[in-house]
Amino acid sequence: MNNFTFFSPTKFVFGRGVESRTGGLCKQFGGTKVLLVYGGGSVVKSGLLSRVEASLTEAGIKYVEFGGIQPNPIDTKVYEGIELVRKEGIDFILPVGGGSAIDTAKAIAVGVPYNGDFWDFYVGKAKVTSALPVATVLTIPAAGSEGSGDSVITKIDGMNKLGLGSEHMRPKFSIMNPEITMTLPANQTAYGIVDMMAHIFERYFTNTRDVEVTDRVAEGLLIAIINEAKKVMADPMNYEARANIMWSGTIAHNGLCGVGRQEDWMTHCMEHEVSGLNDKVAHGAGLAVIFPAWMTFMAKHNPYKGAQLAERVFGIEAKGTEEERALKGIEKLKEFFVGTLKMPKTLRELGFEAKDIDELVRKFHQNNGETVEGVYYTMTKEVTRAIYEIAL
Repeated sequence: MNNFTFFSPTKFVFGRGVESRTGGLCKQFGGTKVLLVYGGGSVVKSGLLSRVEASLTEAGIKYVEFGGIQPNPIDTKVYEGIELVRKEGIDFILPVGGGSAIDTAKAIAVGVPYNGDFWDFYVGKAKVTSALPVATVLTIPAAGSEGSGDSVITKIDGMNKLGLGSEHMRPKFSIMNPEITMTLPANQTAYGIVDMMAHIFERYFTNTRDVEVTDRVAEGLLIAIINEAKKVMADPMNYEARANIMWSGTIAHNGLCGVGRQEDWMTHCMEHEVSGLNDKVAHGAGLAVIFPAWMTFMAKHNPYKGAQLAERVFGIEAKGTEEERALKGIEKLKEFFVGTLKMPKTLRELGFEAKDIDELVRKFHQNNGETVEGVYYTMTKEVTRAIYEIAL
């Protein structure tokens, strides 16, 4: 096990009707004027936004609305939000939504006190040293952004989709009411489930040995997610299943599953190029295609963790080679993704063709380096191409 520091200071307020506490919590964490960041009309139509606003008003906190955040959030909305915050003298950022709204809010929060272009942080030209406080009212369990210091934004010029991690972006508090998720479309629920599982896989597939505790945490979470996902997809109004899925998404990405171990994240980077080139592809749908392809390549080249996953999570007998066991586990994962969650199996189903692989490979290595070392398996252009071809 590697040395580690684990720090997860977000205050989670979980349960029925907890959005009524939003105003008091903003006040507790120093907010006096709030930017409400949200996406389309669902938070308006459901009445959630009005309930949050009523709570803010009751607490004596002013607010400014900032809607229109799209899935696969873009830099132009970040620039717009930064300008609005500076103009209005806002001191607290509150996204009401899922990962896209939260990631946009975080980018605004780091961009406001910075004299340069916020994109400098995402391309590594500058390091985050301060940010406006951020909190969340979560509507879609998926990205885990409600409990992490991470944000992913797409820059329209060049269609580069990049991530940033900083403890300065970790939310002060997160409001989590599973009831809010009951009216989510089935595909949105499914995309979220894939995403949270992928967050676990990115940490589970490691070359660090003797990490039995975090292995077991990850495996237990995956088993729970699979079991609860079947209940949620069969009965969207099942509160207990919704609650378990919502909390799983947070634990999957608040850092707990990664302590003491090397993490990978190459599959997320590969998917970012997919949904970066075609912003109609949901992140979860892309991951449902790319992760089994990545695992299939790894079954031949570094099968240890895949075989362990197959045995401990999918119940594959410890017979045959590690590669054989890993491949059987991948088939079980595909059955779950396609059979239960109705996810796509191939890049072709997402609108890609063989001719697109050149561009996917080019963008991946442009954004991550000619050769990416220090991960589960060294990523060269040949490896990246092979994985995309498996996914096709």
